[in-house]
Amino acid sequence: MKSWSRIRMVLTALVAFTALGTVGFHFIEGWPWFDSFYMVVITFSTVGYGEVHPLSYHGRLFNIGLITAGVALVYFAIGTMTYALLEFEIEKVFGRRKMAREIDRLTEHYIICGAGRVGISSAKELARRPVPFVVIENSATQLERSAHEDWLVISGDATKEAVLRQAHIESAIGLVAATTTDATNIYIVLTARGLNPKLKIIARASEEDAEKHLIKAGADSVVLPYAFAGHRIAQSFLRPNVVDFLDVAISHDLHDEMVIEEILIDKRSRLAGATVGTSGIHRDLGIMILAIKRADGEPGFNPTANQEIKAGDYLIVMGEAAKMPKLEEIAVGAAR
Repeated sequence: MKSWSRIRMVLTALVAFTALGTVGFHFIEGWPWFDSFYMVVITFSTVGYGEVHPLSYHGRLFNIGLITAGVALVYFAIGTMTYALLEFEIEKVFGRRKMAREIDRLTEHYIICGAGRVGISSAKELARRPVPFVVIENSATQLERSAHEDWLVISGDATKEAVLRQAHIESAIGLVAATTTDATNIYIVLTARGLNPKLKIIARASEEDAEKHLIKAGADSVVLPYAFAGHRIAQSFLRPNVVDFLDVAISHDLHDEMVIEEILIDKRSRLAGATVGTSGIHRDLGIMILAIKRADGEPGFNPTANQEIKAGDYLIVMGEAAKMPKLEEIAVGAAR
């Protein structure tokens, strides 16, 4: 049984015994309710005060039983709460050590700098995949928002080189600069790019003027949440059906809904060298190829049936979420 469950049981028992003692003194001795309650309190607390009123023979017998049960229960409650607090502190220490060990094992992971609304949303999407990631945040208030999630978290300043190294930025494949200030994000991007030139960096910007500075600092792309929200609102008025369709397509909340994914074609895959028509992707899996992004070029939208699929290509596809794992197996050569 958990310590907090024991505490709840002990507190419930204390309340029950207090009520029982109050009722007992009231009916056995005929005391007022408050005097009866006061007698129970001084009995349980063992402060040594005298009796509120002289006790009768039956009242003394009742008080002996109340002292025996109540005092024992009070000391047991104190011991239980002390144990629970010690257990809580021990769990915190061992929890931090376990998290530190898991962070030390991270490789090919993502780093989210900032646990604000954008950072938390990014973390939830990565956790849903799931892919390995770690969140860096120096605000205790913001860290509390993600405390209930089973995420790897580093408490520190993401602009500091030592903190980014603690997150193993050298072996990371992506970083999100999602703090609430553009200046901080620019500094994070500069530091991160210097530590890992191959890192893919996506930065959050509050102001449009900050976008060019973030790109110059080394960000691969910049997201402006307010501009995106405004565009989304306008499109919801102008093209509501398109917006609803895209919401369903990019959502992973429902298992059987249509989703849009990107699939990398490995050189071992039977799809490498096949054409869109002969690949059987649509025929066998019911998945549509929306675009093919070459390793050295822009995406080619709406490919024709005779367009070749090459190793290293990314297929932008749409289909049922349940069918995507099968296509991924074929794409890496794990299935024929």
